[in-house]
Amino acid sequence: MADVAVAVLHVFAIAAGAPFLVGALRTLKARLVGRRGPSPWQPYRDLQKLFAKTPVISTTTSWVFRATPYVLMSTMIVAALAAPVLSSRPPLAFAGIILLMYLFLLGTFFLTLAGLDAGSAFGGMGSSREVVVAALAEPTVILAVLALSLRANTTNLGGVVEGLADDLLLAVNPVHLLAFLAFFIVMLAETGRIPVDNPSTHLELTMIHEAMVLEYSGRHLALVEWASAMKLLLFLTLLANLFFPWGVPAVLAPRALVLGALVLAGKLTALTIAIALLEMAMAKLRLFRVPELLAGSFALALLSVTAVFLLR
Repeated sequence: MADVAVAVLHVFAIAAGAPFLVGALRTLKARLVGRRGPSPWQPYRDLQKLFAKTPVISTTTSWVFRATPYVLMSTMIVAALAAPVLSSRPPLAFAGIILLMYLFLLGTFFLTLAGLDAGSAFGGMGSSREVVVAALAEPTVILAVLALSLRANTTNLGGVVEGLADDLLLAVNPVHLLAFLAFFIVMLAETGRIPVDNPSTHLELTMIHEAMVLEYSGRHLALVEWASAMKLLLFLTLLANLFFPWGVPAVLAPRALVLGALVLAGKLTALTIAIALLEMAMAKLRLFRVPELLAGSFALALLSVTAVFLLR
């Protein structure tokens, strides 16, 4: 029963907290430029409105288009069970970063197929761009986490958190800094943030994620947007707990889980502020410059793995 309760808490924390994270990020960006901006609770109202609407589906689409929103939500729920969210021992503790990346790639695969399935020119354009980004980003994530795994002597994500939690000088370790920078850049690419993509635009020359979901409406669009917010929260949680593992509880006691949730909230707040400041200071890159950015992140991840052996 304790394992079931922890599983429910992990899924609830990711599913319920994801819309608030997106709303808080929008509000913070608006305040930084002197606007009042929307309420942090606005994404919840948007989801409620979309779930009440009947989706409009083109007659030219196949089962892939209809199944994609549910596949996206399913992969995010399983990923929430495999990632160290509130505890370093998640319900699917045996899973490593490779399983998480497969889950993210499965959702991306279906989303790109759905963009092509509708027959829209925008959908096809966004799908082709998304495949390019994913092909360049996924190896970087594997290498960045591999550097941490080599230091912790385990490929288990919870084991990595527990193995590095006692290192007080972790933040100034060259291996850790290089891996963190590589993972942070990939996080921006995988979640469609500036400078790789702009989540608030609908210009055909700049769209990646938005181009693939233009044909969705109603509850299907709600599921797609909700899954996208959950993916952002999952990536930020991995950044917070893998690279700053302090305060992540290993026991499943209620008091420890509450403390872990508070510590995670503090880390996520710092990362959200960093993303907002970055997006205010930078403009979106030209599409043909994105591969150069991702190649740079791959080089950083490769250097972090190399530094593990050089600094032993």
